[in-house]
Amino acid sequence: MFIEEADAKALFAAAGIPTPIGALADSAVVARQVGESLGPVMVKAQVPSGKRGKAGGIVAASTPTQAAEAATRLLGAEFAGVVVERVLVEAQVDIARELYVAVTVDPQRRCPVIIVSASGGVDIEEVNAESPQAVHRVEIPIADGLEAAAALDIAALLGLAESHTPTLAGLLVTLYGLFRSLDAQLVEINPLAIDASGALIALDAKLIIDDNALFRQGGLPAQRPSGTALEQRAAEQDFLLVELDGDVGVLANGAGLTMSTMDAVSAQGGRPANFLEVGGMAYKRATPALALVLSNPNVRSLLVNLCGAYARTDVIAEGLIAGWKELAPEVPVSFCIHGTGEERARMLVETELGISPHDTMVAAVNEAVANAADATAAAAAAANDASAEATT
Repeated sequence: MFIEEADAKALFAAAGIPTPIGALADSAVVARQVGESLGPVMVKAQVPSGKRGKAGGIVAASTPTQAAEAATRLLGAEFAGVVVERVLVEAQVDIARELYVAVTVDPQRRCPVIIVSASGGVDIEEVNAESPQAVHRVEIPIADGLEAAAALDIAALLGLAESHTPTLAGLLVTLYGLFRSLDAQLVEINPLAIDASGALIALDAKLIIDDNALFRQGGLPAQRPSGTALEQRAAEQDFLLVELDGDVGVLANGAGLTMSTMDAVSAQGGRPANFLEVGGMAYKRATPALALVLSNPNVRSLLVNLCGAYARTDVIAEGLIAGWKELAPEVPVSFCIHGTGEERARMLVETELGISPHDTMVAAVNEAVANAADATAAAAAAANDASAEATT
């Protein structure tokens, strides 16, 4: 669960982490009123997504009128597939320096890790790519937690003035405590500002809670569904779907096979359009899964990769064939089928759909990537012809 900034800051403030003075607004009138009471403000779209700044979701306003105008522009706009229903209007801070601090999970080390950098206020991924020495990662033993001495050592990595190091160390201990108590996957402050008076203040707050732990996290603010409209629709049907920016739709039975198929598409020069977890119940859920993948208008070709173990590929194929006949899609489809029931599955696909499955995944991937490229080129040519015709 992605906790929106205003709600995350409320949790931060309750734990003793300083945040700017501000208030939520659901209209331009309220935003103006907050601006009148605070002076220059930042107006920030509240959606369960990061990187709002680059997308224009954070606006500086020097006057109440500008605050109202910013709210008018942001409210009702869409960011990361979610419509903005409220904005956070908070006082601007006189920034002397920006830092980055976060606590997350290192899946390889299987332990929490604290990440700090003196280069805050920008994408930490970019900092890490360009200047990896500027990003410090410190593993925290899960049994010991973050002790005060260790927090001081981490704070010292940023080379701050001596007066700031103990304060930052205390903030890190608090942040780690929130990470553990909230069953978080990520707790991040970017930027953590040092203001003109030398005080630390969290200008932003990102908090992601592990969905598997929500049953013991009572008291969290109610959240709107996150993700794109297609991802939300998939979630309502108990599918885990991640919508990507590619044009090759991917349908495979199981998360691991799906990820491998996506990697193969990328390796062959294509771009996958989705991740979709169908899992062991694929034989019962083939039709709705197919409908979800094909409802993405960017999909130019479909790649079906089935590997049967406990689940029989012929039963999954029956579901897919029924769905294909019901939906009657126009996109080309490429099949690769192996495992339990593959002989009957291949026969069904050939006789019912007139399509011969490929013997290898690479062959199926290559065909799907080529089909998508051909369809994209044809669409571009048609658009050019239409434009030329309209001009003449």
